[in-house]
Amino acid sequence: MPHPLFRPAPSVRALAFGTLAAALLSAAVPADAAPPLAFVPNQKSGTISVIDTSSDAVVRTLSAGGALGKRLQAIDADAGGRTIYVVDAEHDQLVALDPATDAVVHKVAIGDDAEGVRLSPDGKTLAVCAEGQHRVLVVDAKTFEIAANIPTKGRNPEHCEFTPDGKTLLTSNEGSNDMDVIDLASKTSVGTIATSGHPRGVAFTGASTLYVAQEGADAVDVVDVAARRKVATIKTAQRAAGVTASRDGKRVYVANGGAGSVSVVDTATNTVVKEIPVGKRPWNMALTRDGAKLYVANGRSNSVSVIDTKSLAVTKEIPVGELPWGVVIPQ
Repeated sequence: MPHPLFRPAPSVRALAFGTLAAALLSAAVPADAAPPLAFVPNQKSGTISVIDTSSDAVVRTLSAGGALGKRLQAIDADAGGRTIYVVDAEHDQLVALDPATDAVVHKVAIGDDAEGVRLSPDGKTLAVCAEGQHRVLVVDAKTFEIAANIPTKGRNPEHCEFTPDGKTLLTSNEGSNDMDVIDLASKTSVGTIATSGHPRGVAFTGASTLYVAQEGADAVDVVDVAARRKVATIKTAQRAAGVTASRDGKRVYVANGGAGSVSVVDTATNTVVKEIPVGKRPWNMALTRDGAKLYVANGRSNSVSVIDTKSLAVTKEIPVGELPWGVVIPQ
C-alpha cells in the first residue's frame, strides 16, 4: 500500500484534466478576440511602431533587422495581420513583412517615387500608386510578381483605393486635381473624375460613394463613382489630407494637416459635426474593428493621437518614430 502522503495518480489526473480544460478554453476563445495591433510606419526612422490597442502603448518596433529604408511612404495589412505591406521608397521597393518575426517575406522593385499601397478586398492583389511615374502597379500578393503596369490619365497618383467589389481601382491624382477610374479586368484607365483641388486620402462609405480629401480646397469631396462625378464638397479645415470611414458609413473622419485637427462628418447630412484638435500635421488614420477608437498619425509631432469616437475627444498621445505616415489596423 502506498504511503498516504504519496499519491501520484491523483496529481497526474489533475494535471491531465487541467491541461485538457485549458485546451478547451483556448479553443473556445476566437483568435480575433484579443485587441488588434496598430502598425505605424515612421518615414524618417525607417521603422514601424507596433501599438497594442488595448493599452495604447508601443509594444514593439519593426525594421526588418535594420533593412527598411528611411522613406516608408505607405502601409497596408492582410485581414489577420499576419503580413504587413510597406512602400520602402528609399530602396524603391514594396516589402511584405511578417510582424511576428520582423522578417521580410517578399519584396519587389517598384521604381522611384511610389507612395500609396492598397490590398484588394479579396486579399489577392496589391495596388501601388507610383506617384512620380504616373502609373499604377498591380502586384500578385502571393507571388509578389508585377501582374500589370497601368499608366494613369491623371498626374501624380498618390492614394489607391479598390471599390468594395474589387473590380475597379481609384487613384487620387495630386498633380491634375482628378481621379483615375481603372478597370481591373482590362487593366486600363477608363476615365477620370474631376475634384476640387489636390486630392489625397480616400474612403468608401458604400458601393459607389467615395469621400476624397482635397488638400488645396480645405475640403472633402463626395464622389459618385458609378456616375463618375463629384456630387458635393464639404468644407473642413486647412489642408485636408487623410480620410477614413466608419464601418456603417455614417461617419467620415478627415485629418486636416494644416489645422492640426480631425473633422468629423455626418454622412446623412454631409456636415461637419465636430473638429477635434490633435498633433501637428495629422495624416492617415485607422479605426479599431469595433469603431470605438480612431488612431491618427501626427507627422510633425512624431506621435499618434487616440480619439474616443463616442466622446469625440483625444484620450491619449502615443510617441512613435520620426515623421509617422499613417496607421493601419488589420480588420
